Amino acid sequence: MSRDELTPAGKTNEDAEDVRLMQLVSAGETDAFEELVGRHQRLVVGTVARMLGNNSEVEDIAQQVFVRVWKSAKRYVPRAKFTTWLLKITRNLVFNELRRRSRHAHTPLQLEPEEEERPMKDERAMAPDAALLEQELQRAIETAIAQLPETQRMAVVLRRYDGLSYEQIADVLDQSVPAVKSLLFRARTELRSQLSRYLAN
Repeated sequence: MSRDELTPAGKTNEDAEDVRLMQLVSAGETDAFEELVGRHQRLVVGTVARMLGNNSEVEDIAQQVFVRVWKSAKRYVPRAKFTTWLLKITRNLVFNELRRRSRHAHTPLQLEPEEEERPMKDERAMAPDAALLEQELQRAIETAIAQLPETQRMAVVLRRYDGLSYEQIADVLDQSVPAVKSLLFRARTELRSQLSRYLAN
């Protein structure tokens, strides 16, 4: 039986394992907490990085997410998937950071220099012009996403990169499913406009 197969309660085995670990965490089991972090660190760090840009604050915000998980463990009730609850915490901390930045007039989001200069793994297999165009397109997509309003940006990240359903995104953002579809429609319209010169080729 695969770990994603549904259990009689309607949850996948992976969901059930998350709940089991959270019950142990609520009892103060640090090993269970470390396992939980290991299972979901990539999801949290990836989501934070795509929302905030690759900078020194990403690891700090991701760490804060898991500190919240530890502190909230005794109050955790598995009404939805654990990852939905985890991404809600992530959303709150990311939005707080974005608002803090806007108050302090930080520079626009951008890739760190070492990230920008890193060649693509398969660059040698591609024609030089094609490799450069691919890199330019990826940067343009990331820049365009970074310029979206925060809720639209979060919806795009959760859908495009994290692969969440409309229902899961609605839970994370505390929105209705039609509202999420509207957010994504507006975001995609804006992204198409920003990336029109690439799409025309």
